[in-house]
Amino acid sequence: MNFTNRVAGTNGLTNTRILISGASIAGPALAHWLIRYGFTVTVVEKAPALRLGGQAVDFKGETHLTVLERMGILEDVRRLQTGGTDQEIVDANGRRLAVMPGEFTGGELEIRRGELSRLLYERTVAAGCEYVFGDSITSITETAGGVHVTFERGAPRTFDLVVGADGIHSNVRRLVFGPESDYVHFLGYYYGLVDVQGDFGSMPTMYNEPGRLVSTGGPAAAAFFAFASPGLDYDRYDAKEMKRILRDAYAGMGWRTSEIMEAVRHADDVYLDSISQVRIDHYSKGRVVLLGDSAYGNTLGGFGTGLAMVGAYVLAGELAEAGGNHQVAFRRYEEGFRDYAKIAKNGNAGRFLAPRTRRGIRMRNRLFRSGVLFSLMMKMTDKYATDITLKDYRALVRR
Repeated sequence: MNFTNRVAGTNGLTNTRILISGASIAGPALAHWLIRYGFTVTVVEKAPALRLGGQAVDFKGETHLTVLERMGILEDVRRLQTGGTDQEIVDANGRRLAVMPGEFTGGELEIRRGELSRLLYERTVAAGCEYVFGDSITSITETAGGVHVTFERGAPRTFDLVVGADGIHSNVRRLVFGPESDYVHFLGYYYGLVDVQGDFGSMPTMYNEPGRLVSTGGPAAAAFFAFASPGLDYDRYDAKEMKRILRDAYAGMGWRTSEIMEAVRHADDVYLDSISQVRIDHYSKGRVVLLGDSAYGNTLGGFGTGLAMVGAYVLAGELAEAGGNHQVAFRRYEEGFRDYAKIAKNGNAGRFLAPRTRRGIRMRNRLFRSGVLFSLMMKMTDKYATDITLKDYRALVRR
């Protein structure tokens, strides 16, 4: 018997056992919807616990807010919002050159990534989602009876479908689609986030030299770095090595950079990654499908979290509407979402944040000093964020 067309269970669905890799934003958002539609969900996460740190993320436009409202978390997000904060751009002497408005960095709603992750985790755990932390998938094999999955630590298990919601360096994509180098394209920059201790002012402040940006200050904000570089070979889980790379990249930089780098030396929490873009022809292969940054990521592009939340809404809705038929649902998910996801294909945040020339820095700053240019940019951003017609799947909700 063809597995996808077997007799449906008592809830009228097939392919009800779903494994999601990744417990950041996209994975728990998808779990939220799938459970409400009657699917059984397991989320596996390599980290030993929920990652509660990270930079602020934002939502903008009617599409994003509609998804949050239909999820029932809009008011929670409003309650936890940080409020977009203006950021000063200064010269080496600390004199203001321009101000990056909070509406540019924070959209209509800004929330710390960790707070959003915790909100989604608590909602899905309460609804019956199984989370497995400190483990990772080692193999995925499609069989006549579903998908056989092995893990680094846990016993092998069989699921009906597998979702890779595990970020731009997706393990699921590597195992099923091929090596990362085939799909992740480096854009010539790196960025870092470091929780530093010290008095760096109450207002977020950023300073540029050609090809380098450093930013710090503000309540509960990590120091942020963006710098041009050739490709680097390093261990993304080795804090000592990442600190060394940052110190080398920022050696000799003016303003308060030496003070900030001294704080980096003593920091416990450091993150460094490339600014890269995912390019892939299809989001699914057999019983495996990609969601969020693993399928359409563009680092620091400003749309990642919104795309993840909207993508989770569409993918889960199509699975419910198709009664669990993954072939139909995956095709409709891609057809309905790919054009919207194109907003992540264009642009290189590195060039905007850390222009390689002084002239480029001046032009970027001028954008924020010109009300007309800034208004045009914001209108374009809003257009991209709302450029999809959302189907209404609420009649399919079972619980």
